[in-house]
Amino acid sequence: MKIAFAGKGGTGKTTLAGAMITLLARHRKVLAVDADPNSNLANVLGIPNGSAIKPIVEMRDLIYDRMEIKPDITPGPVPGSFYKLNPRIDDIPEKFMRKRNNVNLIVMGTVDAGGSGCVCPESTFLRELLKHLVLNEKEDIVMDMEAGIEHLGRSTAGSMDCLVIVVEPTLTSIETAGRIKRLAQDLKMNTRFIGNKIKTKQDEDFIIKKLGEGTILGTVSFYQDMNRIDKGGSIMDLPHDAGILLEVDKILKSLTKMESSDEQKKVTG
Repeated sequence: MKIAFAGKGGTGKTTLAGAMITLLARHRKVLAVDADPNSNLANVLGIPNGSAIKPIVEMRDLIYDRMEIKPDITPGPVPGSFYKLNPRIDDIPEKFMRKRNNVNLIVMGTVDAGGSGCVCPESTFLRELLKHLVLNEKEDIVMDMEAGIEHLGRSTAGSMDCLVIVVEPTLTSIETAGRIKRLAQDLKMNTRFIGNKIKTKQDEDFIIKKLGEGTILGTVSFYQDMNRIDKGGSIMDLPHDAGILLEVDKILKSLTKMESSDEQKKVTG
């Protein structure tokens, strides 16, 4: 299973991605990919010294070396205007993975392009790295992404089972989710929504009315005890019967059924 999470900042997508990773890791190995500019997945998963992990996007010397950029001599108005489009990537995951139990985490980060569609060396390198991970890694993959999902190229997006867009019951979150879905449709991605931080039936009805019931995988309640995750606790250390894990487990089962249905259609179609 290869799932990407996206959504407006503050919707709880990193926590839900961490919950799904936790559930999958009970049975098999999972590759967790943090491709969010605000990289917090390591902390949510309880990876030791998670805050000290340097995102790959910030490793400029490594990126420039792999893309054969020599800033002092490369022509162009910006250092690195010309660079290798297919850098060596295959050894990167193993070098920079952090591990906990059945979880392998790689912190990529992302380029803050201000919505301008950056084609800088760092952005190109991350796109190639994502493509390598999605097309070559055999275990389940769960990615925590920014709202823009710029790094999902067509070949990468086509290999993902689903883009899960996390929304909370606010108009701003719904509008952001709509923009993400339009970007995903351009990449021909299968998209679904999860309603998060649900406090009342009215919250759930609001999301269903705005997004359509058939597109929603499920909803997750607002849990006051999630404050301890925000303050440094790990979702992997929650008890098996924690409410958030039970609710996300139902969503995971829906995703599994959807994946099985898609595979069956490929076989019979």
